[in-house]
Amino acid sequence: MARKAKRDLTIEQKLARGPIDLPFLALVMLLTGIGLITLLSASFPSAMYNLSPNVTDTGGDPLYYFIRQARFAAVGVVAMFIISKIDYQQFRWMSVFVLIGSIVLMLLVFVPGIGKTGGGATRWIKLGPVRFQPSEIAKVGIILYFAAGLSKRNSQLGPPLEKKWNRRTLLGRTCERLDRIGFLELIPYGIALVAVLGVIALQGHMSAMVLVVVAAGSVLFAAGIRLGWFAAGGALVGAALWFIITQTDYMKARIDIWHDPSVDPLGNGYQPLQGRIAIGSGGLLGVGLGNSRQKYMFLPEEHNDYIFSIWCEEMGLVGAVVLMALFALLIIRGFWLALHARDRFGTLLIVGIMSLFAFQVFFNIGVVTGFLPPTGISLPFFSYGGTALMITLGEMGMVLSVSRQIAAPKAE
Repeated sequence: MARKAKRDLTIEQKLARGPIDLPFLALVMLLTGIGLITLLSASFPSAMYNLSPNVTDTGGDPLYYFIRQARFAAVGVVAMFIISKIDYQQFRWMSVFVLIGSIVLMLLVFVPGIGKTGGGATRWIKLGPVRFQPSEIAKVGIILYFAAGLSKRNSQLGPPLEKKWNRRTLLGRTCERLDRIGFLELIPYGIALVAVLGVIALQGHMSAMVLVVVAAGSVLFAAGIRLGWFAAGGALVGAALWFIITQTDYMKARIDIWHDPSVDPLGNGYQPLQGRIAIGSGGLLGVGLGNSRQKYMFLPEEHNDYIFSIWCEEMGLVGAVVLMALFALLIIRGFWLALHARDRFGTLLIVGIMSLFAFQVFFNIGVVTGFLPPTGISLPFFSYGGTALMITLGEMGMVLSVSRQIAAPKAE
């Protein structure tokens, strides 16, 4: 009976049961393990001394952050393997529901009793012991929606333009011109992007807005959207960022601190200064795993946004280079899988996921080293945050799902 059932499988089902990409999986698991070890080293002083009882009451347990992160990592790894066994074509019809669901969840953060405030911002949903940021789901929703729609643009071309629009009317001629330059094609994606960005803007979550734009832009670029639209979109985003920076006091302060943290060494400049001290203290080979001094109530957010500083202090320049090489290998392998995906949807899906991942790594390390102004973007696999870790592992599961069908002939 088992053999007969196996013979009755469809081609799609057989493809979905193919082998996953072992190099990609090995890099994911390696980074997850190193991230947990680094988090344990970086977080136990602040957990032991319960430095932020108003935000997170650790009860003086030095393993508090590590144990919670390890639990999320275990669930995330299981979810990654389950997702990797799903035929990634199923993600097409899920895309709209994930996007709409993420918007609804982001709106729920403003509902009293459900929304949770932390660090002066309302970005979390708290349901019993579970607390998460729905904006993390929105990033995945944007990637899925854009990839599912844009993957059809070559296989669902409509009739010739002259048969679609009535040239005898002004409206018809206008629509024809807009269609020729690709504007009409971008309308549904623009509406989805504006809706997501609008809700995130209400939360005051600038870093999430940047990452959503990056995710959307990477999929659009890979889909072959005209470069002119990227120039126009880049100019629009640049103008919006300039307006926000110049009209918002806290953004002005961030830029000033970025230029010279020493202007406020005990205030806003304290964290970047201490982060650079930690990096410099590591030297070539570091002070040794677990031997960081900056994590003892000197460096704020040592187990979150600035965990890379602790890694550099303990493992030195050599360790920093090795870690960045591991991230680079994972990103390169991901894009290799995108190039060899069975169809356009698989390619766009991986491009969106790996571009988002790459920019998160780049932005976090850039901020910690002083190359970029503060953004509040965490380091994947390393920074404390159960929701982010689980979703990252879920995204890796999607990449692995596409990798199962790589051996198959390409299709549109």
